[in-house]
Amino acid sequence: MMRAWILPMLLVLCGSVLAAGLIASETPGTAAVPSLVFVLLAVVNSPLIFPRSIDALEAQRRSAVDGQPVVFWRPGCTYCMRLRIRLGRSARQVHWVDIWRDPAAAAAVRAANGGNETVPTVIVAGRPHTNPDPAWVREQLSRPA
Repeated sequence: MMRAWILPMLLVLCGSVLAAGLIASETPGTAAVPSLVFVLLAVVNSPLIFPRSIDALEAQRRSAVDGQPVVFWRPGCTYCMRLRIRLGRSARQVHWVDIWRDPAAAAAVRAANGGNETVPTVIVAGRPHTNPDPAWVREQLSRPA
């Protein structure tokens, strides 16, 4: 779990150092803007923006029952953020699996991508799709199970 928070913590730390430097150089009014930018970047890169992750076995079980896709992702991945944001509210229908929290999920992604941990990898009807177009994933959500 700690690994998922490294990038957000580094962003907040960098923003704090920059703000402290601006305050020390007698320009405290300008310190608020970069601080806010770094905090927003930290939130976007944190696990908070994604629905709660489950483990790979549970995701496969749920997908078999409801027919919804399984998305393997990791924090800090810009393509995963793009997919999450473009799915909007329908992202809650997808089963999200963080490969940094689940070694079995990381192994499944490596098996699907020739040994690489390329994310997002979306499993639809048992077939892996690496970094698919968000519109295509949204279409898969609207298909009957």
